[in-house]
This record gives sequence, C-alpha cells and structure tokens, in this order.
Amino acid sequence: MYNKVEICGINTSRLETVPESEKRVLLGKARAGDRSAREKMINANLKLVLSVIQSFSSRSACADDLFQVGCIGLIKAVDNFDLTKDVRFSTYAVAMIIGEIRRFLRDDTHIRVSRSVRETAFKALRMKDRLSAELAREPTPEEIAEKIAIPAREVVAAMNAIMEPVSLYEPVYNENGDSLYVMDQISDKVNTDENWITDIAVGEAVKKLSIREKKILALRFYAGKTQTEVSKEIGISQAQVSRIEKNALSKIRSEL
Repeated sequence: MYNKVEICGINTSRLETVPESEKRVLLGKARAGDRSAREKMINANLKLVLSVIQSFSSRSACADDLFQVGCIGLIKAVDNFDLTKDVRFSTYAVAMIIGEIRRFLRDDTHIRVSRSVRETAFKALRMKDRLSAELAREPTPEEIAEKIAIPAREVVAAMNAIMEPVSLYEPVYNENGDSLYVMDQISDKVNTDENWITDIAVGEAVKKLSIREKKILALRFYAGKTQTEVSKEIGISQAQVSRIEKNALSKIRSEL
C-alpha cells in the first residue's frame, strides 16, 4: 500500500507524523474544542491507517474503500481516546481502525443481511471452527446447532446468507487456454430443448381441435374446473364433457 502514491486523492509520500508527546497535547486541545488541533491529529496519524490496511490487502475490497473506512476508525479514536489512561494513542487507534474495517468487510455484502442473521452466522462459524478442531472433521449443521442452541435450519440459512455471491462467469477450471465457467456447470431441468419442443408440438396440436374441444380443455386444465362444473357452464351433460375431453386428448396424443 505504501507504494501507492495516491489513495483517496491523498499523496501518501507526503504524510507527516508527530511524536507521542505532541499527540497528547493535540488531543488535549481537540478535547477542548480546538478543531484545527483535531484535524492536525487526524492528518498526523493517516500512516497508521495505511499500515493497518496492508494486512487486509488480500481481501477483495477496494484499497480506497478500506482507507476511508480506516479513517473513520481513526477519527473515532481521536474523539474517544482517554488521556487519563497510560496507553499510547497509536495502540488504541490501531484497534479502533481494525475494528471499523472488520465491521465494514463483514457488512459489505451484495445482499443485505439482517444483523440477527449475521450474528447467528458468525456464532455458528466460531463453533464450527471449534468443533472441527475437537472432532478432526467437518461438523454437521445439527452438531453446530446443538452446541449454540439454535435450530439447525436457522444455522444453515444464516451461513448460506453470508456466503459471497459467485459470478456465473468465474472460471473454475483451465486447461490449454480453455476455461470452464460456473455457468457451464449449471443445468436447467425445466427449460430444456426437449420441453420447448414438446410445448410447441402441444400448441400446434391444440390448434387443430374444435372450438368446443378447446373450451372444454381450457376450463378443465387451465381453470381447474370439474367435468360437472364444465357441463353446467356450457349446457351439456357431464357424460358428453367426459367424451369430448377424452377425444380431444386422444387427438393431441396422436399429433405428438
């Protein structure tokens, strides 16, 4: 991150620092309402933010985003640091910056997940790690649920909810320059070519039926009416409805 000259429009090669003794003076003035001292204190510790976000460089989040979030943690540290405590400001600030970044990474999902679901998921993940070490194998959702006293279905739903979405165009295998993508492994068992052809054939067969046959089939299979209800609606006996329906279905089968 230090090699990046500009981040969020800030020239990182020109960031200044101040000694610890001066930090306490600036913090005292900032606490008394001196806005220029507060601003100087924040600017003098931006390198702390840069040093922290290096440990998160492997995450998919943009460095600029992490820097901005880290700055929020720094500002909170400046505003809340207790001068009566025998603690270095940098020690306190680093913890605040890391906490803010972790909170951002936890919440920065493509799909908004409620806080209660996230809490359930992270509780389950912690227990999963613990059980994996104890059992020397992957624990089942039921085992995790029993330990944290939450129904297994809620554990599974929560853990699935925080999973990072995967692009359909993400390559999962490469060989000799040819890539196999996620979408290549997904099959649609409903909208297949065979089903499309069948739908077209049925449509063509229905076109050859008489108006009365079409109406009876529509009332029976689209409106969901019984043969008795159909007979009352079109003014014929139930036996006639049954015969016309059977003949119409036979015609469709023969066409297919």
